[in-house]
Amino acid sequence: MVHATSVSIWAFALSLYLSVCDSYIFIPLKIYPGKYNVSSALTPLQRVVLKSDGNTGLSLASDPTGTVNFLDMVNNLQGDSGRGYYIEMSIGTPGQTVNILVDTGSSNFAVAAAPHPFITHYFNTALSSTYESVGRTVAVRYTQGNWEGELGMDRVSIPKGPNGTTIINIAAILSSEGFFLPGVNWQGILGLAYPMLARPDSSVEPFFNSLVKTLGIPDIFSLQMCGAGMSAITPEDPAGGSLVLGGAEPTLYRGSVWYTPIIQEWYYQVEVLKLEVGDQNLDLDCREYNMDKAIVDSGTTLLRLPVNVFNAVVEAITRSSLIQEFSSGFWDGTKLACWMKGETPWRFFPKLSIYLRATNTSQSFRITILPQLYVQPITDVDGTLDCFRFGLSSSANGLVIGATVMEGFNVVFDRAQRRLGFALSSCAVSSDGVALSEIAGPFSSADVAANCSSVILREPLLWVISYALMGVCALVLIILLLLLVLPCRRRHSGEITDESSLVRHRIK
Repeated sequence: MVHATSVSIWAFALSLYLSVCDSYIFIPLKIYPGKYNVSSALTPLQRVVLKSDGNTGLSLASDPTGTVNFLDMVNNLQGDSGRGYYIEMSIGTPGQTVNILVDTGSSNFAVAAAPHPFITHYFNTALSSTYESVGRTVAVRYTQGNWEGELGMDRVSIPKGPNGTTIINIAAILSSEGFFLPGVNWQGILGLAYPMLARPDSSVEPFFNSLVKTLGIPDIFSLQMCGAGMSAITPEDPAGGSLVLGGAEPTLYRGSVWYTPIIQEWYYQVEVLKLEVGDQNLDLDCREYNMDKAIVDSGTTLLRLPVNVFNAVVEAITRSSLIQEFSSGFWDGTKLACWMKGETPWRFFPKLSIYLRATNTSQSFRITILPQLYVQPITDVDGTLDCFRFGLSSSANGLVIGATVMEGFNVVFDRAQRRLGFALSSCAVSSDGVALSEIAGPFSSADVAANCSSVILREPLLWVISYALMGVCALVLIILLLLLVLPCRRRHSGEITDESSLVRHRIK
């Protein structure tokens, strides 16, 4: 999030509009803001930790600590991209079970500590004999939604995670607005980004940092989100995924892992070199893609693009799509496009590709998603229609690779070697066996600028504003002091001059 950015869309049929094309119509929809995420798994075999192996590939090794069993973490996530991907945790003594949203775009571990109409239960700090308040308030504002509470510490364990219990910094949420939403089944958020994003400041050690330090697991985690094709989800076969803490599980991906450097350690910031719609290069200056920043954020539902890039993508899709006249409401997220039951729109849309700089900086690789990942089915709209939303949106604060793209890949957050890995997800496959994502490379990046993103360390916006205000206050204070001191000096100087004149007069 941006902290982390996200949009949750729930469709309500207000009226129907006839379209100029084929058998589809548009349904206006109301947009509900929120944070959301993803994952799933297959038959596991062995545990692995990551070792450097050139630009691609994952080498197998036994876990040196003995505390990590990756097989126990397969399918430990529940949820989908519309309502969020969450993991079960136990907090306090005795343990209280809560579901926690997985978010790589923020750094605070926060849990509801008071009743809220949209959640079923909360962490009652008074019932935990090991909870300890640290006497500090904390507030976090996301692109949409915010909460306030107090900082404390308590024991936390993950039933389907590394063995052991860890003392963790916890933000006890006491009030919120637009954060908990109707229909979600989680009661808190797990921020997995770097300390720089922690609130109220970076001295609040994030959850995963504490886990690595206390349990001695490798400073790596991986995330597989399996919500692609929501229309096929049933209560008996829910979407979900896997958050593997300490490494990567090889049965959750196919082929090699391709790595891109982490440009700055706050968000997981990467460098995007170009975008393609079908086989068409957008031909924008690569700095356009990294305007402000480009990050990988599981807490953001959509693929969010800077305004100029978003407009170029929509124009390119419109040119290459079989649907030439399409409602603008579909592109801006205010309308769903609906077909009669059994019809699917994916044949009308091209693939989307993102080129990332490789760890060998003279090369790049390409991650590609099929239309099934960005033209997303919405359930429970109308019994006679299949409706879809556009999985991209414009952004005023940078490019965000959210769940729309991440659902196609097993993403490896290799913090130890400051790189992010992408591999084809084993669950990103359609019901008829078609892979919904692709990876290709390496490609030469010689024709791309040596640096497409700023290397200047940028702190979060609120910090910058705070420092600027402090500087203004200091300047005003200096001016006031000068205004006070200078008249005194002039008055004092005048008194000396008068006394000297008097002495001279007496001498005469």
